[in-house]
Amino acid sequence: MRAVRYHSHGGPEVLQLDEVDRPEPTTGQVLVEVEAVGANAIDALFRSGNSPWPRPLPGNLTGEVVGRITRLGPGSPSHLAVGNRVAGVSEDAFADYVVLDTDFLAAIPEDADAGAATMMSMTGPLALRLLEAGRVPAGGTVLIQSAAGGVGHLAVQLARSFDPKTIIGTASSPARLDFIRSLGAEAVDLTDPDWPAQVRALAPNGVDTVLDSIGGTVFDQGLDLVAPLGTMVTYGAISGELPTIPVQALFGMRSVTGVSMLGWRTARPALARADIAEVTRRWQTGELQPAVHARHPLAAVQDLHRELDARTPLGRLVAVP
Repeated sequence: MRAVRYHSHGGPEVLQLDEVDRPEPTTGQVLVEVEAVGANAIDALFRSGNSPWPRPLPGNLTGEVVGRITRLGPGSPSHLAVGNRVAGVSEDAFADYVVLDTDFLAAIPEDADAGAATMMSMTGPLALRLLEAGRVPAGGTVLIQSAAGGVGHLAVQLARSFDPKTIIGTASSPARLDFIRSLGAEAVDLTDPDWPAQVRALAPNGVDTVLDSIGGTVFDQGLDLVAPLGTMVTYGAISGELPTIPVQALFGMRSVTGVSMLGWRTARPALARADIAEVTRRWQTGELQPAVHARHPLAAVQDLHRELDARTPLGRLVAVP
């Protein structure tokens, strides 16, 4: 079968389709024939070799997969069967077949769009968990960095259920700023060196919750915007710079918490499964509307990564076999 690999670090041109053996599901896994794969922005950083979390070569691409179960591994739950349409997270997602862990699968309706469905297994639940961890108060203010991206545009929509007064989203291009406005949020241009002043104009008393996956200087600036008793949530470092937190920055009664789906699923597996069910429910009722920016053939994965590098997508990029 085909699977995307890179044997050296660099630009999108290092990505190639290799012929590899079809994986076999082990205990607690199922084999899925891939219908669609949702790309993760962090993989562009892994591929470039500039990630703060280095990975060995040859490298593969992570992602969220939608497909049909073709084989059950030993000990699979009785509610799963060959032919079921599911979504799940894979460390080797850009391939014709993948194995998925059964613990955190999302059930996907037969008539659902595969690209949108890729966001039900991790991206949507992550957006919900970030807001929960951020303790968004009713009538408060939420600042969502990279609000036009895969996680960000879902977080903007999910934030409404917390009944905040103001939702602010940042982005770095006119198209992305317009997209944020179309979601009903205030838009702030992150390319403006004085972007924090734009936020302060919208939230003179500070921001109650900040969601940050950028790290570096942007994290520092965001933390400075947090109001007393507010919360900064960090869940990545797409800039390549992990945040550092001076203790004195917390003396203003600010809190900082980190979120990862692996950590949440390990600590509270039942609640993590409940998050998947809740996000899927909101999607099916129309409350949550995932945006698919573009679909690329698996063989055109280099083009998909050029879009990731340019940071132009509005929502998610998807690969199809």
